[in-house]
Amino acid sequence: MLFRLPAFMLALSFSLAACANPPARQGGIDLASADPALWAVKDEDTTIYLFGTVHVLKPGTVWLDDEVGDAFARADRLVLEIVTPEQNEMAQKVATLAADASGKPLKDKMGETAHARYVAAMTEAGIPWQPFERLKPWIAAITLSLAPLSKLGYDDELGAEKVLTAAARTHGKSIGALETPEQQLRYFDSLPEKQQVAFLNATVDGMADVEKDFTSLVESWAAGKPEALAEKMNESLEATPELAETLLFQRNRNWAAQIEAMLEKPGTVFVAVGAGHLAGTKSVQDYLQKLGIAAQRVPHHETPVK
Repeated sequence: MLFRLPAFMLALSFSLAACANPPARQGGIDLASADPALWAVKDEDTTIYLFGTVHVLKPGTVWLDDEVGDAFARADRLVLEIVTPEQNEMAQKVATLAADASGKPLKDKMGETAHARYVAAMTEAGIPWQPFERLKPWIAAITLSLAPLSKLGYDDELGAEKVLTAAARTHGKSIGALETPEQQLRYFDSLPEKQQVAFLNATVDGMADVEKDFTSLVESWAAGKPEALAEKMNESLEATPELAETLLFQRNRNWAAQIEAMLEKPGTVFVAVGAGHLAGTKSVQDYLQKLGIAAQRVPHHETPVK
């Protein structure tokens, strides 16, 4: 199967504000009554909920209700992948790491034929390709993978992390993170140049299927079917095992260890990470099991009509 990287990337990463918008439908799924999966890890005095997020969603997507809403309401603390800094600060962090001191242009790294296909993809997406020519391949790949989604009606302001962050601040919950922004960027920046170029080429190859693939991932998420999401993810991961180890499995191991440490402190924690980290083999749940910790799926219940 073709490695469709843009949808895979968003699955990793894969509302109160949205509730005020008209209901949305996507394929056969009614996003106005989405029911994403939720897990719980417990000991005598601690409960940790594990929730898989999607970083961009369409207006009208309602998911922070039923068991997910109840779990979040019980939580004392929200823990995300990162606490996102202000836009200018984040842009500076990205610019610092993305700059290529070698001065070698992307065309030389990619080869003429692949570069021509990349330029065509960037042009089709409405992104000027020239400013990226002296940057590292990973930033071009990420930029290109995100480009089609706003045209398809997705909005990062409606993404689960931003909705949860706003709700946590409103209700006085503390907010923590499993990683720093610099750590997340360095996962990409630390890839050898050959892998970065492969990342960019795979992104170009997958652009034609972004709508279909991402729609499928969001439908699986909204229907509470992590197994279906995992199946799609695993098909993609077979093509780039090194990338999967760096961006997915290594981080899942690290996060499982941090969740184990959270059990030492009494209270209730709501951990929200990209949906791809909670699906498939070598998921966070798998690594927790290796530590002797069981993550149980929380049964679905609907909020009673008042």
